[in-house]
Amino acid sequence: TEGSRGLESSPGSLSASLYPKESMVKKLNLPRIDSKSAVIALTVMALLYFIVLPLAVLIWDSVMVDGTFDLSSYAAVYSQKVNLKALRNTVEISLLVMLLSVLVTFPLAWLIGRTDLPGRKKFRTILVASYMIPPYVGAIAWTQLLNPDVGYLNQLLKTLFSLSQAPFNIYTRGGMIWVLTLFYSPFAFITISRAMEKMDPTLEEASRIAGASPLKALWDVTLPLMAPSILAGGLLVFIGAGSCFGIPAIVGMPGNIEVLTTRIVSFVYMGDDQGIRNATTLAVSLMFLANGLLFFMSWLMGRKDYTTISGKSTRPVLVELGRWKGLATFFVGLYAFLAVILPLGSIVMTSFMVSMSKGIRLDNFGIDAWIPVLENSQYLDCIWRSLGYAFLSACIGTVLALFVAYLSVKTRVPGRSLPDILVMVGGSTPSVVIALALIIFFSGNYGLNLYSSMWILIVSYLVKYMTMSVRTIAASLSQVSSSLEEAGLNAGADWLRICKDIIMPLIAPSIVAGWFLIFMPSFYELTMSNLLYGSDTQTIGVLLYELQTYADTQNASVLSVIILVIVMVGNLILNKVSKGNIAI
Repeated sequence: TEGSRGLESSPGSLSASLYPKESMVKKLNLPRIDSKSAVIALTVMALLYFIVLPLAVLIWDSVMVDGTFDLSSYAAVYSQKVNLKALRNTVEISLLVMLLSVLVTFPLAWLIGRTDLPGRKKFRTILVASYMIPPYVGAIAWTQLLNPDVGYLNQLLKTLFSLSQAPFNIYTRGGMIWVLTLFYSPFAFITISRAMEKMDPTLEEASRIAGASPLKALWDVTLPLMAPSILAGGLLVFIGAGSCFGIPAIVGMPGNIEVLTTRIVSFVYMGDDQGIRNATTLAVSLMFLANGLLFFMSWLMGRKDYTTISGKSTRPVLVELGRWKGLATFFVGLYAFLAVILPLGSIVMTSFMVSMSKGIRLDNFGIDAWIPVLENSQYLDCIWRSLGYAFLSACIGTVLALFVAYLSVKTRVPGRSLPDILVMVGGSTPSVVIALALIIFFSGNYGLNLYSSMWILIVSYLVKYMTMSVRTIAASLSQVSSSLEEAGLNAGADWLRICKDIIMPLIAPSIVAGWFLIFMPSFYELTMSNLLYGSDTQTIGVLLYELQTYADTQNASVLSVIILVIVMVGNLILNKVSKGNIAI
């Protein structure tokens, strides 16, 4: 028939009628967009929209006035003595915390990692545990211990030594440095100890064979080799201490000690345009300080060859402490007691006190303070809300982290490292800066309005905490052979199917670890939540901060214990999954 002759003469016409889009693509020679390209493109666009644009707008607003370049806001802000002093306090306190942390953690890392110190594994677990404690919970604990009027430790010392006044006052510059050092030194300890354990021991052993004492070998060989790790750990402490809000707010502000983070929050609370502008100026200053140091560290590390890990065995001979073993054990034990056991004990003890006015007595302990907290719907709502927000953040963040890590490790696309850099910039940017950038960008002035909603909280958690998840997943992806993916493609599976059936099962432990690395800090986060929450989105961190601010010590202690229990359970699961290689 005529119809059949038409089909015979145009063998492609049937397929063109059934698949018109595909036919059109072939005729126009348009590139086909596969699932891999689409997913990666969407991931990059999301990172640009939720990380780059808010921070870019924040910087733009700080230097532009009525469409013209103008730095008058910086001159106006820093002409005020209180702001200039806050900047000076931030730098000075962070430097002191950094120096103290390095001076304490380097010998700790050496004693625990390279000597025959008794109970080394237990000491390591205790010291890393301080990394799990939210800094503002640690601040609450030390205000209970060293409050000049009712602090447990001050009261004990006054009784023991018959003192007329308390020997310590936590609400001072020294008290603030003390608490910051205890709860940010784990950054340095983890960095230094891991590098020390993987360092090639042959140079140290050669030094010992040549007649050098253990301390001489430590000073002449180990210390120079460990210089980059010490610098890296120290700068992480500096950035963490300078970006912290909880400790300066709880410990510093009652003593009129202001830093940049507390000044920024104070300006935001003013609620007017001038307050936001001043906050923006200080926030950009803090952002450049933190990110500038981070990129300086990366640049410095890339200039020289700091190879300390060889292909040979990296299991060093442990240094025998001999007659110094008892003193070293006492030193490490004392620090572990002060950093972890004492503050945790204070929080737990306060939560089980029947009456704060009766003091520490056996008949003054019970569960009376727990009952109203567990029956309070507002408190329970905050706990469940925080768990829900953290769950959503972890799920979304882990998916994004998987795609970012894949792009960086498994492709040769030009600019493949850009998303990884964007995630790193978000992670290194101080929390208070991220919160202010999101307030300005997502208040409806630039299209999307997320202000006071749960989504702005979730976005802030993703921006801040995706970095560790990306690093964890990328490290695992680099060990997966590309031949497995090629086999899946040859079998006809698309990229998403390959991810689901091949790649994800192989790196499942790292995916779970990456999930927890977002979930746990999102659950107890304070700084961003304190600026971004609304009447219906209050989180447990904000509630705890408010209780402490309004002197409801017992309820604050009960909630602190609940937070610590959840964090510790999460960390146990994470250690189980990651076989102890990762800790929150």
